[in-house]
Amino acid sequence: MPATQLTLTALRGIKLVEPGDDLGSITVDAFTANALAPEDGDVLVVAQKIVSKAEGRYVDLATVSPSDQAIALARSLDKDPQFVQVVLSEARRVVRHRPGLLIVEHRLGFVMANAGIDHSNLPSAEGGERVLLLPKDPDGSARRLHEHLAGALGAKIGIVISDSFGRAWRKGTVGIALGAAGLPALIDMRGRPDLFGRALQVTETGFADEIAAAAGLVMGQADEAVPMVLVRGLGWSAPELPAAALVRPAEHDLFR
Repeated sequence: MPATQLTLTALRGIKLVEPGDDLGSITVDAFTANALAPEDGDVLVVAQKIVSKAEGRYVDLATVSPSDQAIALARSLDKDPQFVQVVLSEARRVVRHRPGLLIVEHRLGFVMANAGIDHSNLPSAEGGERVLLLPKDPDGSARRLHEHLAGALGAKIGIVISDSFGRAWRKGTVGIALGAAGLPALIDMRGRPDLFGRALQVTETGFADEIAAAAGLVMGQADEAVPMVLVRGLGWSAPELPAAALVRPAEHDLFR
């Protein structure tokens, strides 16, 4: 049944995450500091950025040697060739580009600007500029955190790793799920009856994306420093699926 009431609670006071930090322990400490007792069926939304930071997904652009392809593309984009090379190294292919904008298909299947590589809210590297890549395996990162919290807190908490995402044909970014564990990222409603008894033919719900978007209203996009949000009140009966299930296969995509 759909939820009739949801609460979204920001976990505040979380330390600045550094490479090698134990994100599970940080999360347990955050629950304690915010006087929150997790319950079965809760969902914790975690900003991609702190997952990537804990996993050390930094690249110092000063260490990057751009290829001829990156140099030529950077010229047409008016971007740094070293940055473009990092984007290409994370991408399967370039989808579209124009001056100032580079859209690629990420190695994980996401179609996104700059392969999700981030400059914002990052400390500078000594003598150079650092950028932050997406986690290598966001679903795996979510699974590890889910299992850690189950053991440490005794509650089965769903995990969504979220990121801000631009959308084709729509202005503005929204939160989407890069990784998920302990819940169905995608709910297949095909075959269920509508209000008039007709079987649904194509409806699939991006459940984890909807959760990430809701949490984004609390997390914010700039200097709010809210990298974790606890969502309570959801219910589901569908089987667990990772966020990878949200990526549309190329053979079903009319725009590739």
